[in-house]
Amino acid sequence: MLYIVPTPIGNLEDITLRALRVLKEVDYCLAEDTRTSSVLFKHYDIHTPLRSHHKFNEHKTAGQVVEDLKGGMNIALISDAGTPAISDPGFFLVRQAVESGIEVQCLPGATAFVPALVDSGLPNDRFFFEGFLPQKKGRQTRINELAHLQHTFIIYESPYRLQKTLEQLSQACGAERLASVSREISKLHETTHRGTLQQLADYFKQNQPKGEIVICVAGDVDKKNTDRQLDEEI
Repeated sequence: MLYIVPTPIGNLEDITLRALRVLKEVDYCLAEDTRTSSVLFKHYDIHTPLRSHHKFNEHKTAGQVVEDLKGGMNIALISDAGTPAISDPGFFLVRQAVESGIEVQCLPGATAFVPALVDSGLPNDRFFFEGFLPQKKGRQTRINELAHLQHTFIIYESPYRLQKTLEQLSQACGAERLASVSREISKLHETTHRGTLQQLADYFKQNQPKGEIVICVAGDVDKKNTDRQLDEEI
């Protein structure tokens, strides 16, 4: 069995009892950064061996992991924080395991975009998760595409690019489009700022943020109303 195990994104208490049991029972655990994961393991007195598995070596290590699974081992995959394969390594190994007939179980648990979306106060009956935008090629094109979505969309961003991204979103979506910026979710200095894209861009121009960022942007209400009018006319 390959277990995909979410780990805390901030507060170490944000982990399930099942996740702790699995991490203690598997033969070994694949970690994005063994130094980061060793803090969690030490906190919960977990002595399972840790092996490095990240985006730079996953294509090399996946083959051996699959062979170990075929040999009867139970293995867990964790990332530094949150759910593996959601803007973190994991997809490649899961696909290799599935194609090899290995059973895969993903445990429910922490991920950053859900609390950010709920805290935003924006409509969340439907939403689009973008994750990280392209850093260079195709970035503006992708932002322009997102601007026309009719439902809330979610972006992960670095604190160093936040202000620029908010400016780009403001230009593409309109300065008055509502949005929120959540940072350090589940940590001591967690904050969520809400307002228009331009208000947020102005604020973070004067207040350099720290920590991991989640941006939620309201959908294109004008497009939604236009489509509704066309449907009614038809």
